[in-house]
Amino acid sequence: MRLRTLPALLVSTALAVTALSTTAADAAPQGPRKVTIGTSVKDRPIKAWRLGDPAAETKVLVFSVMHGDETASRTILRTLRDGADIGGVDLWVVPVLNPDGVARGTRYNARGVDINRNFPVDWRRVKHAGSRPASQPETRALMRLTDRIDPDYVINFHQPLYGIDTTGSRSPAFADALRRHLRLPAKAFRCGSGCHGTFTQWFNQNHDGTTITVELGRSPQRSYLTSIAPRGVLAALGATR
Repeated sequence: MRLRTLPALLVSTALAVTALSTTAADAAPQGPRKVTIGTSVKDRPIKAWRLGDPAAETKVLVFSVMHGDETASRTILRTLRDGADIGGVDLWVVPVLNPDGVARGTRYNARGVDINRNFPVDWRRVKHAGSRPASQPETRALMRLTDRIDPDYVINFHQPLYGIDTTGSRSPAFADALRRHLRLPAKAFRCGSGCHGTFTQWFNQNHDGTTITVELGRSPQRSYLTSIAPRGVLAALGATR
């Protein structure tokens, strides 16, 4: 359940994603359904897939490549998308949130903004944070989708710090399940320049679900990305395939 509404300047754009529930996203009870949740600065589409059972009680969002030079985890999400039907959860995946950053081989989007410093909670006018809160289309696309789903769980993949941030989790049991099934150590991550304007801060202020940051290593093996990690995500969620 959402705790607060979006800022007024975002309300009109938030309405756009509401239509997803009555179009492609809810058209069938099983199988992936693709939707475009927004476009990047360079007008590249940002795509999400809805997997599993839309009627399931547990709602989950998994996204990756918020930073364009952290691309390994997209293989995990694409494996979830392309495999057999998933049961037991209503699962949304966004394999690439920052397509311009991927094209440029950089952490930032095409305007040089770190998307994970651009959310409208404790935003600060510092380098790479953008001109104002939620100024970037990639930020707004993720906010709209998150508000539309109102997920019980969010898994946010990064690199290369190798661990799962379990500190302050609203669901220690879920964080521990991810740690075990993804075979990663529990760690306490600190933002290098201070945590401000992050997705986690925004989510925690506006939603009552649990968001977990998962940091893969610098060069995970392909077998991990295509087998161990996708199975681990589903196992931690209690989902079936």
